[in-house]
Amino acid sequence: MIAPKSVPDGIAKRAETLDTIAAVLPIDRRDKLAEILTDQDVETLKHLVNEGMGDNTLRALASDLGYLEAWCLAATGSALPWPAPEALLLKFVANHLWDPARRETDPEHGMPAAVGQALRDGGLLRSTGPHAPATVGRRLANWSTLTKWRGLDGAFASPALKSAIRLAIRAAPRQRLRKSAKAVTSDVLAKLLATCGGNNLRDLRDRAILMVAFASGGRRRSEVAGLRKEQLTIEPPVAGEDGSPLPSLSIHLGRTKNSGAGQDEVVYLTGRPVEALNAWLAAAKISSGSVFRGIDRWGHVSRRALDPKAVNDIVKRRVKMAGLEPGEFSVHGLRSGYLTEAANRGIPLPEAMEQSRHRSVQQASSYYNSATRRSGRASRML
Repeated sequence: MIAPKSVPDGIAKRAETLDTIAAVLPIDRRDKLAEILTDQDVETLKHLVNEGMGDNTLRALASDLGYLEAWCLAATGSALPWPAPEALLLKFVANHLWDPARRETDPEHGMPAAVGQALRDGGLLRSTGPHAPATVGRRLANWSTLTKWRGLDGAFASPALKSAIRLAIRAAPRQRLRKSAKAVTSDVLAKLLATCGGNNLRDLRDRAILMVAFASGGRRRSEVAGLRKEQLTIEPPVAGEDGSPLPSLSIHLGRTKNSGAGQDEVVYLTGRPVEALNAWLAAAKISSGSVFRGIDRWGHVSRRALDPKAVNDIVKRRVKMAGLEPGEFSVHGLRSGYLTEAANRGIPLPEAMEQSRHRSVQQASSYYNSATRRSGRASRML
């Protein structure tokens, strides 16, 4: 009998430490991160958790740190140095921002094929083209943040790096696209919900996800995936249009992307979304912990929360089942769709923002402006 392959002590120890801060890590990559990250990386993340940094920010830091470590190992054969020399930062930009047209005549331009394949084999890279400038900018910013948290200085503000980024973006222009090309307004949502008409666990879960994410102001996929039963509070019933009582509950989001430190963001659900959520919780027998969980092929409900990417995959699957084009919609369409629908129904912007928790009036009003311009007098001069 062959003995099972043992996990190296260092990886096992890091995995155990990562479990103590599991709530802020990308669930689908936790075990992989234990292999990629160094002991110092894990201690840094643990320190940031104890400092009270927001969960979403920590999740992004952990994810980007894992990517940077894997990229550096594939590109240089060595672990990520701290602080990173300017040459390595420039190499990172050159590997991620490049011109596809030039790549056709110069195979050495951009990310080397071997580096890209190593990242794809590790499940860290899906794109075969250049990265979005915003993604590169975010990773460099997180790299800089992690460097400072180690008490070190980096070359992130060097003129050479700034110039390289500016020239790379100019050489490889990318069209700025919305996170979801089309908004999931009420008519689209109705089609998606029609695909969840059964009483099986998947239909009940997906129906609850769609209704809760939309009705709670268009919650981000990380907020949907991270929702826990302890965040839900039953509220007194609300009178419907016919006077009948409608179930109501509040969702305590805690600290979000747009909230200040120590601020507890709260949104409310009333009526059908509450009923859909209760139906899922009852069928899945969830009394505590993560609200939205995976379901295996045998219909068993996992004890672990869905990954944020899985929430997006669920939306796209329902879009396809509804006969729509999956490439035109994503989970962010529920967020933009909520504000677009609010504008179409004449709901005042401040009231809609109270539910969506947008801080930027300019960003939120863009959906209102589009709806108003389509139906307003300015577009019907002839």
